[in-house]
Formats: sequence, structure tokens, C-alpha cells
Amino acid sequence: MANYNKVILLGNLTRDPQLSYTPNQTAVVNFGLAINRKWTGQDGQKHEETCFVDCTAFGKTGENINKYCKKGNPLFVEGRLNFSSWTAQDGTKRSKLKVVVDSFQFIGSAAGASAAGQNSSRQQAPQNPSPQDENQAAGNDDIPF
Repeated sequence: MANYNKVILLGNLTRDPQLSYTPNQTAVVNFGLAINRKWTGQDGQKHEETCFVDCTAFGKTGENINKYCKKGNPLFVEGRLNFSSWTAQDGTKRSKLKVVVDSFQFIGSAAGASAAGQNSSRQQAPQNPSPQDENQAAGNDDIPF
């Protein structure tokens, strides 16, 4: 029988990512995601629930999440489920299901981008633009449609 373990989530970070390293210097980043669900029941009442998911990312993926994400930021992650079980100090058995992140995408605008930094990347228009420059600036290319 074939097996398939894939998770796709879009949520907001519940805390700032926590960076640590394994003994062989592989980055490990732990963070939490909150995924909200809203729906209207058959009785017409609106409902809302939040699912909290612990996530772990390794290597460069984890370093980038740690560098650019903070609590409250939206994040799209793809990964796999990982089940851990252990015995606590008081002797009780514990277990946890978490997501090991394989890839991610930032959602929304770049946080903390200053207006000065945005303006510095813009090109200035020539002093005496040619008709061709004016057509391109207006979005009128030589494309017939």
C-alpha cells in the first residue's frame, strides 16, 4: 500500500521563531501557526475556531523563517506530519504531532520596508522623453492587443 504524508497550511505565527543548532551546526527553527476557520452553521449562527500547530524547519529554510518572520506574520508552509512520544519526568507518557516544514512562502507585503528604501529603487524618468518612452510609460507597447 502506498503512503503519502503532506501538509499545507496558511496561518499566522503565534510566537517569534526560536533558532537553535544541532551538534553538527544544522539550524533548527521552532515556531507555531494559528489557523483560523470561520463558518455559518445550519441555524445561521456564525462560528469560529482556531487550530494551533507547532512547526519545525531545518537548515536554510529555518534560517530564513527566523530572519524574516515574527509573531503575527502570515506564512504559507508545506511539509509533513511528524509524531513524537516520550515519557515526562513525572512518568506520564506524552505525545505530540507537529509539522516538519519542507518549504514556505511569505504572504502579504514586506514588513518593515521603509519608504526611503522603496523610493531608492525607482528609476527617474528622462528629462526629455521620446514618444517611444511615453508610450512605454503609459503601457502602450507595440503589442497589438
